[in-house]
Amino acid sequence: MAIPLLTYDPSSQNQRVAAYEVPGDEQPRIFSTDNLLSPSDLDLLIEAAYRQIFFHAFAADRETYLESQLRNGQITVRDFIRGLLLSNTFKKSFYDLNNNYRFVEQVIQRVLGRDPYSEREKIAWSIVVATKGIRGFVDEVLNTEEYLSNFGDSTVPYQRRRILPSRAEGELPFNIKSPRYEAYHRAKLGFPQIIWQVEVRRFLPQEQKPKAGDPALFLSMAQSVNATGNTPQRISSFNIDIEKSVPYRQLAGIK
Repeated sequence: MAIPLLTYDPSSQNQRVAAYEVPGDEQPRIFSTDNLLSPSDLDLLIEAAYRQIFFHAFAADRETYLESQLRNGQITVRDFIRGLLLSNTFKKSFYDLNNNYRFVEQVIQRVLGRDPYSEREKIAWSIVVATKGIRGFVDEVLNTEEYLSNFGDSTVPYQRRRILPSRAEGELPFNIKSPRYEAYHRAKLGFPQIIWQVEVRRFLPQEQKPKAGDPALFLSMAQSVNATGNTPQRISSFNIDIEKSVPYRQLAGIK
């Protein structure tokens, strides 16, 4: 018998507060298949999905089979998000490098577009990860009423209500405040490390670099010769025999 999801109380977060917002440059761009105007818009939607789940879109990490299915209309955007969450790239980059509590936090931020309400929510979802595995956990998160009511089958998840008109600064993006590696795995990998540079490098503009015939080149050439002279002899006065060293002079007429 499967363990039911533990109950947890939601806390007051920005996305739970209803407000009237005037659209502007600070509002997140919503990528959905409901308002595609050209094939290039679908390319932008796929890139946005990669950035939301992976925080990058490297060529080696792309899921070409899922992209082909989405382009042909065989799967929805929600299915495409499910495929990215179950991919080997996401498993190696997030699940293998974090414990269950932090892995749950990463998935909630990327899929539901918000921070976890409390530690009890992390514990509740971590039990699902332990009992049903990654696939069962991902399916339950994507089937929640919160995801379906906010994103549905056609919208790429995004960080909801990150910027409020009444505040000068918005919340930090998830990729900045929640990096892939936690402190334990950062210590195992041996970073961060302090690297000291022996040589201080300075930038010299091209027009200030010496040209052929410049006297500055002869100075550097002379310094590179590294000429060494003869080492001066060290003679102590105690080793000098004055009687033998001073020449003897005979006076005239004296024998």
